[in-house]
Amino acid sequence: MNTTLSENNFDIKLKEHYKLYVLLKDKIIFESELQNSGIKYYADINEQPSIDGGIRYFLLDSDMENVDRIITKNGIVANTESHLISDFRDEKKVMKLYITVVGAVIGIIILIALIGKIIG
Repeated sequence: MNTTLSENNFDIKLKEHYKLYVLLKDKIIFESELQNSGIKYYADINEQPSIDGGIRYFLLDSDMENVDRIITKNGIVANTESHLISDFRDEKKVMKLYITVVGAVIGIIILIALIGKIIG
């Protein structure tokens, strides 16, 4: 039986642990890597009023270096509960889309103005 599964490890909350928040989009990769590395964790989404800041994981202090290695290796966006951050890669995509739309609108306005001057 796999003892790394979250529901089997409630006792982590009673030991020396830390809380780590992982964005929902990275949940599957993060949990898979934890299980492959044999790292015990506890996460119960039902205890969280909102997962906007990420899913809260309880991890043993002794596994901190291995968890850091997993996060770094897989490019997972994670943070502690005192330093909530967002995924800058997602923000970069939104900004790129915004700039493209604004550029297109300005281009259409200029094109309409030029056509108006040529015709009128």
